[in-house]
Amino acid sequence: MLLIKRFASSGSDDDKTGETKLPRRLVKRLEKQGVSEQDFLSRLNVRADSPSYYTSTDLDKSNASSHFVGSKDELEKLLKTMTTEPQFLSQTDSFPSDMAKMKEWQKQQASLRPSVSPSMTSVVLFPGQGSQFVGMGQKLIHFPGVKELFEEASAIVGYDLLKLCLQGPKSELDKTIHCQPAVMITSLAAIEKFREEHPQAIENCVATAGFSVGEFAALVFSGVLSFPDAVKVVKTRAEAMQKASECTSSGMLTVFLAHDSQLKEAIKMAKEYCVERRDIPEPVCTVANFLFPECKVIAGHEEAIEFIATNAKEFRLLRTKRLPVSGAFHTHLMQSAVQPLQRVMTNMQLAPPKIPVYSNVTSAPYHAKANYPHLLGQQLVRPVRWEQILHTIYGRPQGVEFPGTYEMGPGRQMGTLLRQVNAQAYKQYHSIDV
Repeated sequence: MLLIKRFASSGSDDDKTGETKLPRRLVKRLEKQGVSEQDFLSRLNVRADSPSYYTSTDLDKSNASSHFVGSKDELEKLLKTMTTEPQFLSQTDSFPSDMAKMKEWQKQQASLRPSVSPSMTSVVLFPGQGSQFVGMGQKLIHFPGVKELFEEASAIVGYDLLKLCLQGPKSELDKTIHCQPAVMITSLAAIEKFREEHPQAIENCVATAGFSVGEFAALVFSGVLSFPDAVKVVKTRAEAMQKASECTSSGMLTVFLAHDSQLKEAIKMAKEYCVERRDIPEPVCTVANFLFPECKVIAGHEEAIEFIATNAKEFRLLRTKRLPVSGAFHTHLMQSAVQPLQRVMTNMQLAPPKIPVYSNVTSAPYHAKANYPHLLGQQLVRPVRWEQILHTIYGRPQGVEFPGTYEMGPGRQMGTLLRQVNAQAYKQYHSIDV
């Protein structure tokens, strides 16, 4: 089969010059490999002595490139043996031109970088609503920049946040509209203490995550959100969630499970109870937080939550505990809060994360082009997958060391959860007292 031929028309310039032409599809393929048509033809000349590719019955060796009589497979073989590396570079300096060489090159480059033991790296975790206490921030205010953080935040939210954190009263601090900004700003103030006491841990941080509102602190820490923007978003978020909570009587309940607990059945029966006995046509009752294998938080209509708490033994639930919150957070009862949060983020400048941040919604790190307004809006109506996040961050082969873990903010709730999910990782846990 003739794959390369001389144009046969008597009046063509090709006949006059003796120039060889290649099929267009072959030229395009060569261009993708970085090989010019003339370069390819010159290499055919080099191989002209090979009888398996050329016939020279009516041609002399000087014009052997004019006809190629080999099969398609032979041409494929010829193409594969051609190199596209620049001839003026040495073998060690040339950049790899195919995937196999690229991977080998990356492997070689990685081997040149000094390896860091996992035990020398760090993970930073931020707590969420419920961790607040009157007096938080007292151990931070003497560190550089902390008072300025609280002053800047206070100007945005419209009240004295530092005074509320230090003096309360507790009834005001516990309100959703107050405690969410208070917890986030106290957590970010703890970073200043962390920076002073553990500078190397900040330098070697490999991952960060925050529980519910703590995710916004993680996004500031990683450089995605600016501090003022984060305060604005959390202020709007808290107000919208408080408003959504006031629309429907709802709540949250922590449930502790045994191996034979029937949580799914309990949720199903609670919904049926709401429909048949309490005239609630579309009751909400679902898992809102995955904490660790033996513990979940369920949320929904007040009647459904009360039904499960009252009948816990019937479903073999070990223990239940009501949470002191005003609504069913991370369920569809928060749907009205989604749009205000997404709207306030519309024109904000969001940067790619400098440190991987794990999403509450997906339990995976945000990628560089993530739709943050969408995912943070979904966080309001979907469960916090904290247990899954911890498995993702700390999962590793047996014998591989764990990073140091630092809880940044009030309380030690994140440490408690880590101990339940991964006791070995917990051995490297530290909290920054606030």
